[in-house]
Amino acid sequence: MMEFVTLNNGVEMPILGTGTNTFGKVDGDYFGEVTDDTTELQSAIAAGYRAIDTAVAYRNESTVGKAIKESGLPREDFFITSKIPGDLDHAGSAEKVEATLNASLEALQTDYIDLYLIHHPWDNENEMLQTWYALENAYNEGKIKAIGVSNFDQDQLDIIIDNARIQPMVNQIKSNVEVWNDDIIEYSAENDVVVTAWAPMKGTDEASRAILDEIGAQYGKTWGQVLLRYQIERGVVVIPKSHNADHQADNLNVFDFKLSDADKEKIASL
Repeated sequence: MMEFVTLNNGVEMPILGTGTNTFGKVDGDYFGEVTDDTTELQSAIAAGYRAIDTAVAYRNESTVGKAIKESGLPREDFFITSKIPGDLDHAGSAEKVEATLNASLEALQTDYIDLYLIHHPWDNENEMLQTWYALENAYNEGKIKAIGVSNFDQDQLDIIIDNARIQPMVNQIKSNVEVWNDDIIEYSAENDVVVTAWAPMKGTDEASRAILDEIGAQYGKTWGQVLLRYQIERGVVVIPKSHNADHQADNLNVFDFKLSDADKEKIASL
């Protein structure tokens, strides 16, 4: 059974979804040509995924839109996240944001996006704020149900928080064994901003997997399931990605156990 987090505007977001940055592309290559092949998304939806994370930069919003249509499920069953690039081709002014957002809506074949993020910060504070204000307007118009940022550190998040009419609801960052990013996760939480971890299963080496496997054996779970559960238990949304239907199903199977405090301490120290 899926668990949810409640964003600071009352919107409920699944705590586990699927990443898509290599989906619908030749050879599953991030830089590969987009084919709009929905195989991976079809298997994910069949497994039970309803939260789907994409971005303008991934070039595959159209693949996500196609897969949702093909599923035959109501649009409102899904939680779609997309991201506007932090560059002046797409952002920095109301006009550019509106054009980018409208292109996202068209590609996704929808009249609203559940969560729209600024994909990356950049060095011009005014341009970032103009982008944020344009997202606030789109939020007020109902084109976006929630707004947030991605890859923002504390100082960059403060720029938005200190100047926003509508506070950011999500900060999507890297968080895994390689770098847990505890400080920004804690700071985001203090400011009522939910954190999503991208690449939550990356960064493991042979030694860390051995420890995670040992922990998982107590619960009948894999090292990957232990990692996802760890993040979930600290309130972090996770968006693992797999092209393999069996692995997709395994990644969803993390809601029937709880880690002990001792196990969580071991994971935190990896």
